[in-house]
Amino acid sequence: MACFIVSATEALIVTVAQKMIEKKEKSPEEVKVEFAPGTIQSAHGIKFSEKLKWLRTMLWGGSGLLAFEHVWHGEVIPWFPFLTAASNPADAAEMLHEMSTVGVGMALLVTGVWAGMVCVSALIEKNAIASSEVKK
Repeated sequence: MACFIVSATEALIVTVAQKMIEKKEKSPEEVKVEFAPGTIQSAHGIKFSEKLKWLRTMLWGGSGLLAFEHVWHGEVIPWFPFLTAASNPADAAEMLHEMSTVGVGMALLVTGVWAGMVCVSALIEKNAIASSEVKK
């Protein structure tokens, strides 16, 4: 019914945080990395604001797709109260329950997948820096 609102709210918060962090962030250090024998290129780490952009994109995309699905099924309407479940108190309680279970669960899952992506990218960056220090 309205589970997409939880992800959209998190996406809004992440968007604001990402923009604030982006303004204060410095550029990451640059290292020389040898990709193949004799092929040396400069590389740099990924900024945290860029990693937050990954989360922002995942959340906005997922909540947008869910909102479209709810519009398609007639659960979201273009006039007040916008959510069909909000017009009836019994349906509103069911809607809030769905938001607190399904919506929060989906938002946590997306955030968990993003955290995994951040961990993997940090390992890749760490290995690249370690291999570039060995070859200096």
